[in-house]
Amino acid sequence: MKIYAVGGAVRDELLGMPVKDRDYVVVGARPEDMIKLGFKPVGKDFPVFLHPETHEEYALARTERKVARGYHGFEFCAAPDVTLEQDLARRDLTINAIARDQDGAIVDPFNGAADLRAGVLRHVSPAFDEDPVRILRVARFAARYGFAIEPETLVLMRRMVAQGEADALVAERVWQEFSRGLMEEKPSRVLEVLRECGALARVAPELDALFEDGGTGAAALAALDAAARAGASLEVRLAALARALDPLAVEALTGRLKAPASCRDLALLAARHANAIVDAAELNAAELLELLDTTDAWRRPERFSELIAAALAAEPERNEASARLERARQAAASVDAGALAKSAKSPAEIRSRVAAARLDAIRKALPVR
Repeated sequence: MKIYAVGGAVRDELLGMPVKDRDYVVVGARPEDMIKLGFKPVGKDFPVFLHPETHEEYALARTERKVARGYHGFEFCAAPDVTLEQDLARRDLTINAIARDQDGAIVDPFNGAADLRAGVLRHVSPAFDEDPVRILRVARFAARYGFAIEPETLVLMRRMVAQGEADALVAERVWQEFSRGLMEEKPSRVLEVLRECGALARVAPELDALFEDGGTGAAALAALDAAARAGASLEVRLAALARALDPLAVEALTGRLKAPASCRDLALLAARHANAIVDAAELNAAELLELLDTTDAWRRPERFSELIAAALAAEPERNEASARLERARQAAASVDAGALAKSAKSPAEIRSRVAAARLDAIRKALPVR
């Protein structure tokens, strides 16, 4: 039995980057051998085990064979005679097909280390085109590292899209990779790569449509990258991108991707109200109050702050506009609605008194019309 560190941990170590998770391949072992050593089996489709102390993943070396369309359409073979090189050959990119043995020696049969130095994303073998998830992964790695995609790899990605492989992707897996891509250092690169190979029109046609107007698409990407530079959350990054969409398109997009409710809701608010937030300096007191009411800023002040961040991500006057909106919210929120309700005779009168008091508070706090 031999154990090798593989994949992302080795790749990031060679890049001098921090390693978050470590995965291992075990060569020359059977499932019963692992269980005898105290490993806990967790793999559903192929033998994967958790270390009894570190809980890191150890997978038996395996090969795979494509038997049907989509990323589920594989048969796996894990056996003691499967070599490390055979296991590495099934991986997507050369930079992910590097291993390190227990003595620290690098095993690099596909020259992934050279591609790391050159900043190139290159497929390991023609079998790359058997798994459509790899299209999404290449886009994500391009966004993370800023690497160029090797021309033949891009050809394979385009061929996969043309042959309908991207249509076999399920929403959950698309969202998993897409959302991770949005959290990379330059998330706009994810959309650029997916559009370049034709996959964006298949997995997110609403976003692809933004590029029919070059200015709109460029502005959306700029807002997304600005949110990333600010260290924004996933919700804010998606909303910064979605603010350029029609609300119906946002509903279609988030529904297709099965995005979490928090992402959907903030993206919808951005699509509906981003323009008003950008023009905050031009809003009078009544318009500011209406904006606060319709975005539920009273009960969800944190989400209102996220909405401001998404709407103003790439705006040159964002600090001034953000401060103005927050002052308006704080002034209106200082109104004691409970005290006003005590002397009112009906719910309608309560709403009227609270609205009037909030409007007056905004007028006193800000130089508005």
